[in-house]
Order: sequence, then structure tokens, then C-alpha cells
Amino acid sequence: MSLDELTDFTDSIQESKYRAKQIHNWIYLKSVSSIEQMTDISKATREKISEVAQISNVKIKNKQVSSDGTIKYLLEYTDGNCAETVLMRFDNRANLTACVSSQVGCACNCKFCATAKLGFIRNLTPYEIIEQVLTIQRDTGLKVTNIVFMGQGEPLLNLDNVLKAIEIFNKDFVIGIRRITVSTCGIIPQINKLAEIDFQPTLAISLHAPEHELRKELMPIENKYPLDELMQTLKSYVSDTGRRITIEYTLIKGFNDTVDCAKKLSKLLISLKANINLIIYNPNDKDNFEKPSKDSIQKFKYILEQSGKKVTIRLERGSDIDAACGQLSNKFAK
Repeated sequence: MSLDELTDFTDSIQESKYRAKQIHNWIYLKSVSSIEQMTDISKATREKISEVAQISNVKIKNKQVSSDGTIKYLLEYTDGNCAETVLMRFDNRANLTACVSSQVGCACNCKFCATAKLGFIRNLTPYEIIEQVLTIQRDTGLKVTNIVFMGQGEPLLNLDNVLKAIEIFNKDFVIGIRRITVSTCGIIPQINKLAEIDFQPTLAISLHAPEHELRKELMPIENKYPLDELMQTLKSYVSDTGRRITIEYTLIKGFNDTVDCAKKLSKLLISLKANINLIIYNPNDKDNFEKPSKDSIQKFKYILEQSGKKVTIRLERGSDIDAACGQLSNKFAK
């Protein structure tokens, strides 16, 4: 609940607005997991609240800790379904980034993604998304500063719930809207809808190929929303919002990491206001793709930089655990 919703709640149980602020602080600033932990509220009031409300019913089903500090959680919801969330830390940065899921499974069936092997099960509610960040904060005692919707699921196919969660992350967790990123494989109608709202998180596009036929091999969504239409939509989005887009491109050995692909990608993006984030493929046992060589990664980056775009190579995190999207869920899938 937002502070306004908590105020309505405390009114309904004949408690003051100040009580709503206390509850709000305990949940969002102190990340408590039970009403009993709200020690500046009288025991009688806590008991009254507990009769009609609870904070959390999400369980940590599995937890993995990487040597680089990355922590991956598999969370179990009340219906027995699970979703993943990851805390990523970087030695030279103060940022603590939570990678959150928006769905249980995914319907988009991208060929290199472990989540695709689960299929689509259901959307996550706003509270189930928010609980991912609260779980990280409770378990680590740390404050998350950045949110990326890059876990399981296609966020734009659960847009209303994702936007509600983003609103709470922004207003109640006090995480700046520019520190929140939503990644999509390219759901054109929902990108247009996102452009119309009053606030926009950073939009990231999972592109992964510079041309229609090659992208279609990796991403079935290309059949419904082809690359040329997607590019027109992205240009309109930039024009309407003034916001720069992030292009995500996963490099896969011998498939899309060639010099020819780099040149075609440069040409495709030349007129788009965008940064490019190169991602090194994280191998899993669900497909036959391979990690690219360091030489091909650097050549690809160099060619893109000649177009004047800012190009970064995403630091690998959690390679010694099941940190890639869907890997841990697959281990526990029934």
C-alpha cells in the first residue's frame, strides 16, 4: 500500500494518520517482515492490525551467493509458484541493483533464455514484485538503489501491475525514476502506451540481432512485431518523451557476434537516441549456444563506437551460480 492507502486502512480500523506513517516507515524504510516487529506501536494496536492484515507471506525457497557478491533468490508465493530476483553489487559503485521478475515464466520464448523453457504460468501482482526487493533488503540489511525489470517474464505484457510497482518503488522506496529500468523484447502497443504516461522509467530493448531474419531465429516475437516497425516505434518514443533508450544486445558466438552484424547494427541504430549495452551470453544446459571470444567482443564494441554511440559491456555477475534469468527456476520446476 502507498501512504494514502495505508491512511485509508488506519481510518478503517479507527487509528490515526500518524499510525499510517509509522507502518509506512516500518515497511519501506526498515523492511520488516511482520507487524510484531513494529515496536513503537502498542502491542494492543499491533494485535488489532494483525487480525486483518499481514506484511509478507513470501518464502525464500533457495538462495545462491556468488564469489563476486551477487545473490540470487528463488521466492515461493502462496500458490506454490516461484520467481527469481537478484541483487547485483559492483566493487567500484555505490549502487545496489535489484533485478526483478514481472511474471512466473514467460510466453515470448526467446531461444537463448532459460525462462522460456518454463513457458508462461501467470502474471505477478504489484505486491509480489515489490516483495522481491523487500526480501533482498530484509535478508541483507542493505538498501536497494536501482531496479531493473530484467528477471523472469515480459514486463510490458503485465504493464498495469508493473507500473503500480514502479510507482511504489519511486514514491515509497524513494528510488528515482531514472534509476528504474524496464526491459522488453519489443511489444509495440505497450511501448506506445508507456510513452503516454506522466513518468517514464528507462526503456531497454532486447534487440539481439540487427536484421529481421536473424532476429526471428532467436526471438519469435519478431514474427508479430518486426524490426522495422519496432525501430519506427522507438524513434516515436524518443521524440514523444525526450528519453534516451538502452539497446541490449546479447553476444552469442558464431551467431550474432560477427563484424558484419556489428556494421549492420551500427547502421540500424545510427539515427536513434540510444546507448548500447553488450551482454555476454551466459551458457545454460537448455540450449547449444556458446559464449563469444574476448577478441570478437572487443571488435564488436569498437565497430559500434565508430558510430558515436556510447557502448558498454555489461559486467558479468553470478557466473558461478545460476544467476541468468530462469536458470534457478528450472532447477526447481516441477
